[in-house]
Amino acid sequence: MTWRLRVHHETGYRYDTEVVSSYNEARLTPQTEPGQLTLEARVKTSPAAAQYRYWDYWGTQVTAFEVHEPHAALEVVVTSVVETADGSLPPVDAPGWDALRVAAQGEQYEWICATPRTVPDAELTAAGIDAAAGLDPGGAALAIAKAAADRVTYESGSTGVQTSASEAWRLRRGVCQDIAHVSIAMLRAAGLPARYVSGYLHPVTDAPIGTAVTGESHAWVEVWLGRWWAYDPTNRVPVGERHVVVARGREYGDVPPLKGVYRGHGSHSLGVRVELTRLR
Repeated sequence: MTWRLRVHHETGYRYDTEVVSSYNEARLTPQTEPGQLTLEARVKTSPAAAQYRYWDYWGTQVTAFEVHEPHAALEVVVTSVVETADGSLPPVDAPGWDALRVAAQGEQYEWICATPRTVPDAELTAAGIDAAAGLDPGGAALAIAKAAADRVTYESGSTGVQTSASEAWRLRRGVCQDIAHVSIAMLRAAGLPARYVSGYLHPVTDAPIGTAVTGESHAWVEVWLGRWWAYDPTNRVPVGERHVVVARGREYGDVPPLKGVYRGHGSHSLGVRVELTRLR
């Protein structure tokens, strides 16, 4: 089954005092790739600014823009229409552990290395190895993702964007970002190349056509099993028609939806609103 989804994402900063200028990058445009087709994607900024787009090192489309006028707030609104497809189980023809070790030291090397948010401590490393013990790579990937979800209970607001996998493991709670980071740390510890995916998830399994619902950004993982296989450990399901892929990287730090620098004084606050509508 395929879905057609409209994603309306509003995000932006409010500054304590008016800033003189800012430079910003938005990673909010859904990907076009096998299993997903982006039919429409519009990026609108306020204040209005000239935009240019490029693909970053990890293959994510970035919309960059500069504001060279004083402003007390910055808003970015992205409206996209995307067709998505069913998920799948781990491939039955996945290579064995020996072949994966070769890949991890070659073409997939960057996806096996730890990053600041995915460095495993001794306990997390042992948990990944134990979960994979006696299983083939596909079975190990699934077991590790489920073990991460068993350990880290979803609790909104319990952690922040700087929380590491080891911290979330010790806290035993977190959000989708943390469960993805814990999964990735365990997968890599077991010898499985893994990457972080950000995007959206429609929260209703059998969503009615035309009904807009409040959503939020979401995160899940992909594991290298001869090809990339996507799994959502937070919801314990293969990634499918309810998921919209936006960005990939080694961890959250590679894929923030909006980041920038500004010239001015004082601090700022970030606001986000996401609305998802199934169109068919």
